[in-house]
Amino acid sequence: MRNLDQDNITQAVLARFADTPDPRLHEIMTSLVQHLHAFAREVKLTEEEWFQGIQYLTATGQKCDDKRQEFILLSDVLGLSMLTIAMNNDKPAGCTEATVFGPFYFDGAPEYEHGDDVANGAEGEPCDVFATVRGLDGEPVPNAVVDVWQADAGGHYDVQHPGLDHAENRGTLRTGPDGSLHFRSVVAVAYPIPVDGPVGDLLRATRRHPWRPAHLHFKIEAPGYERLITHVFRDGDEWLDSDAVFAVRQSLVAPWKQQADGRWRLDFDFVLNPLKQGQAA
Repeated sequence: MRNLDQDNITQAVLARFADTPDPRLHEIMTSLVQHLHAFAREVKLTEEEWFQGIQYLTATGQKCDDKRQEFILLSDVLGLSMLTIAMNNDKPAGCTEATVFGPFYFDGAPEYEHGDDVANGAEGEPCDVFATVRGLDGEPVPNAVVDVWQADAGGHYDVQHPGLDHAENRGTLRTGPDGSLHFRSVVAVAYPIPVDGPVGDLLRATRRHPWRPAHLHFKIEAPGYERLITHVFRDGDEWLDSDAVFAVRQSLVAPWKQQADGRWRLDFDFVLNPLKQGQAA
């Protein structure tokens, strides 16, 4: 087709995707083209603005590496990550709610035994974390694989420290026969998301703050249950109602309590959603 214009180009593009063999891919690409073209028409996108957008996405990709995912961060601050999670994690009442993954997870964290120090040299006030993992009917979930990771007292993850040759505040544990686990770490603190890249440029241009309330990350996997990716947020944090990535759920807020010996303690119970027959984890 020749001589396309603003009135007929959308239909021409959709026609090119008409023979897509994968029905889901066809559905996604059709909707994407329609909404993308509608957006350009609605805001009357200029060529200069289009090119600025291309440059921005290029810079976002260039900021990504094996330790940082700037595109996830961009998705987070646009609320797309949390929207996707909310749409795809409609769990029965009583199950622990899911929230964003974040840009600083990576596979292969050190394995620890109960009571071990996951902080592994990270700065911060000492803290003990006690947790249980159960199913919806209250049954303990033994041998669940629990990945934990968090920032240090300075608000940085281990992967943000140049030259650090070992993992800190990051580890993998397995629940005991009663579904319990215990590890030592440091007290979670609020911190700003990285602002030295394109996402930071966006926040500054729109006068948004970069702060996240204090939290621990958890990823829990066990046969027969849906995988859970979530946080536990520190009660009383000043950023709970304005999290830069829209991830706070009230059910995930818990107190860190200081003990007589000066150490802090967090207790939290996780409830997993059983898989339906034929459902993949």
